[in-house]
Amino acid sequence: MSRSAHPAGPRHADVLTEGHYSAPPADLNSLDPKVWSSTVTRDKGGELTVGGLEVSRLAEEFGTPAYFLDETDFRARCRAWADAFGRDADVFYAGKAFLSRAVVRWLHEEGLNLDVCSGTELATALDAGMPAERIAFHGNNKSEAEIRRAVEAGVGRIVLDSFQEIVRVAHIAQELGTVQKAFIRVTVGVEAHTHEFIATAHEDQKFGIALAGGQAAEAVRRALKLDGIELIGIHSHIGSQIFDMAGFEVSARRVVQLLAEVRDEHGVELPEIDLGGGLGIAYTSEDDPREPHEIAKALSEIVTRECDAAGLRAPRISVEPGRAIVGPTAFTLYEVGTIKPLEGLRTYVSVDGGMSDNIRTALYDAEYSVSLVSRTSDAEPMLVRVVGKHCESGDIVVRDAFLPADLAPGDLIAVPATGAYCRSMASNYNHALRPPVVAVRDGSARVIVRRETEEDLLRLDVG
Repeated sequence: MSRSAHPAGPRHADVLTEGHYSAPPADLNSLDPKVWSSTVTRDKGGELTVGGLEVSRLAEEFGTPAYFLDETDFRARCRAWADAFGRDADVFYAGKAFLSRAVVRWLHEEGLNLDVCSGTELATALDAGMPAERIAFHGNNKSEAEIRRAVEAGVGRIVLDSFQEIVRVAHIAQELGTVQKAFIRVTVGVEAHTHEFIATAHEDQKFGIALAGGQAAEAVRRALKLDGIELIGIHSHIGSQIFDMAGFEVSARRVVQLLAEVRDEHGVELPEIDLGGGLGIAYTSEDDPREPHEIAKALSEIVTRECDAAGLRAPRISVEPGRAIVGPTAFTLYEVGTIKPLEGLRTYVSVDGGMSDNIRTALYDAEYSVSLVSRTSDAEPMLVRVVGKHCESGDIVVRDAFLPADLAPGDLIAVPATGAYCRSMASNYNHALRPPVVAVRDGSARVIVRRETEEDLLRLDVG
């Protein structure tokens, strides 16, 4: 027996027979708009296009594998999140999902803020012109050098993740003659319905300071006493790829209870709370993600209700969508190489990429869709497993899917919804060269992150 597949990994306690998979779609040539970006379609000849450009032309110019990012769709999603939350809330794009200088400029132009979690992400943001006051700095083990750089730059907030970090930030800010605005990240004891590796609010994990045992209350007490810190809020993040709002309701209730404790003990009403990100996207047609306006309405109602019950003024809300913005905007394009039918099982379709450009299937048992995109086909569906070219049996891109039975070497296939984490987590396993990210918009395409070259890898090898 095996657990049924969740887009982020196995669902808790749901058990299905080994080899479970959905029935083949009625039309293998159809493109579900839930999993593809808004400008993706098929032309009259049956070839997939994005931003008005055919994938065969894109493959010829930029090679495969490659990530193609729909800039029009990305910008539209930024505006949808900004409009949904309005002026009384803050939307911070979670840069860990995918970050580049071009993306930073798009975020700036569309009015979103940016969340970074390393010194290099911060450097990228500043280099691309994001105003420092619109940057939040996360991380469970920020170095003193990273903290100093963030404080010197004037970032809008640092999210404090430990007792040691409270002292470090306060000390560095005082050394620099400034006061740093900060949040305290708390773990609220909520186990999100997601893969254990991306559930982040239960007590037994590395992030934040636990509410249990009064630890978070003690962290607030210490932060309020230090001159180098201006504590402006509480941060909570319960996990990733979440569809159910119930976890956010429990989290908000516990955060508001902490705010009430702070008011009663210290006479201070902290003005902000950050409920993190983690809202899911559609990787397959079976997924049903919420729209930004639904999420905004639900979170606002939850916080308002809990604050009314506690006799608190409703704080300003922040959220941190990353995957929910960039995830659906990109697909990965591959060329089919070897095809191996296994009688009575499935057909293995090998492509020119693999776990080096998408580790999520191997890491989280993540599910993806896949389509033949260089042409259409009337052939019968065949059950396939799309695999990579690496020396690992776990090198799987799409575990179970259906493609036309006349699939042949040289065909182009595409995996949608790869905008989040795929390039960010890409590796050089087997000395693979990480693919480029190509932005497509209004009939033109340009590289925003170039493909690595052999010279790049050899230059790093100084031995």
